[in-house]
Amino acid sequence: MPIILFDTSQRNLLYPFTYTRAIADIRVGIFTVKERWEKRTGQKVYVLTEPYLQTINASLPDGEKILVNASVIADENLVTLIMNLRKNEAIVKDGEVIAGVSAGIEEWSIDTIIPEKFKKCFSYDRPLKKLVYPWHIFQLNDELIRSDFTLITANRIRQSVAATDDWTAPENIFIEEGAVISKCFINASEGPVYLGKNTIIMEGCMIRGPFATGEGSVLKMGARIYGATTIGPYCTVGGEIKNAVMMGYSNKAHDGYLGDAVVGEWCNLGAGTSNSNVRNDAAVIYANKGQRNSVAIGLKCGLLMGDYSRSAVNTSFNTGTFAGVASNIFGHGFAPKNLPNFTWGYEQRYIFDKAIDHIANWKKLKQRDLTSAEIRILEHLYKQTT
Repeated sequence: MPIILFDTSQRNLLYPFTYTRAIADIRVGIFTVKERWEKRTGQKVYVLTEPYLQTINASLPDGEKILVNASVIADENLVTLIMNLRKNEAIVKDGEVIAGVSAGIEEWSIDTIIPEKFKKCFSYDRPLKKLVYPWHIFQLNDELIRSDFTLITANRIRQSVAATDDWTAPENIFIEEGAVISKCFINASEGPVYLGKNTIIMEGCMIRGPFATGEGSVLKMGARIYGATTIGPYCTVGGEIKNAVMMGYSNKAHDGYLGDAVVGEWCNLGAGTSNSNVRNDAAVIYANKGQRNSVAIGLKCGLLMGDYSRSAVNTSFNTGTFAGVASNIFGHGFAPKNLPNFTWGYEQRYIFDKAIDHIANWKKLKQRDLTSAEIRILEHLYKQTT
């Protein structure tokens, strides 16, 4: 039975990353949410999200289907319960549908999947791992790299590698086909290290697990990587990185510090760009501090940057900085802590046609094209941005 990962009306709490993607396409750990459900169930997984984003996702199949709240992280116990549900049954926690089986005749939207739509509901009393706020991505990354590593390496033969004194706990290192590794230091005693297909690890890199790279990513010479860090597919990274997620196709190619941070797709951090991840007074970091909807993040939070955004050379980001989609960030002093979508500099608005041209140029650097569907999404966001 096909699985539908559905967004909820609370998806806006995960901005800036859900401006341009469904929750199911957020990468945390080794996999995206969608990839993890596919791996755990062996089923075809579809996505139900906002109408302006639905156009880049496959059409939903007809007939019975399993509806799963996309913000919930799949684990073995929950998957078993969900796969044993029958038609018109649902699992509910705190008044919210975690999963349910549709009879196949309903037209669903992200606002209509509620407990009242199902004939029988079961209460789920165990704790759930959920992506509610964007900082949960880096806060959950350690645990999910570990569980994803077990999932992706199960019953697979590891590539034989030459014994080296520079690698600690090599039994916790998994290297996919095509990976090229020069003289480097890898310590997997504190967590596993997963190197994806065609990864390039240049000379002098120092890596501590848990750590994962996606296909085609490059770690430049002398990179210092602390756990728990995920470098998504086709990223280029250098400098110092700690407890961060780069979702894919983004660059932090030079020196500078990125810590307790999340960077979306198609971003570029100029040479020397760094973020602070701890306040000088060591106090709790808040999102929207001083406003009615302020939320405590914790003691550590660096940069949270949406897709298609870039920073100039030597840009400095303060603790808990939120940078929107398709922004070109440059200026004197620390960047503002809240940068709207389509920001030019620190305060001006990006001209839309110029933004599209610049994004297309950056995509060409990785042999990709900006699609008409992506342009329509960006145009939709631009009209909403004030």
